[in-house]
Amino acid sequence: MKLKEDLISILSCPKCKGKLIVNDAGDEIICEPCALVYPVRDGIPVMLVSEAKALT
Repeated sequence: MKLKEDLISILSCPKCKGKLIVNDAGDEIICEPCALVYPVRDGIPVMLVSEAKALT
């Protein structure tokens, strides 16, 4: 399930408050400055630093 553009536009990284990028599949949200990847589960972004994984 793709995230809606209006939702993406209001999201920011919970760690640095920076801009986020959604991957092509729409199942991850990436913060390049923090090098973190936040999951999207059932169309809902999980914006918790403790749930993020390192960007590889």
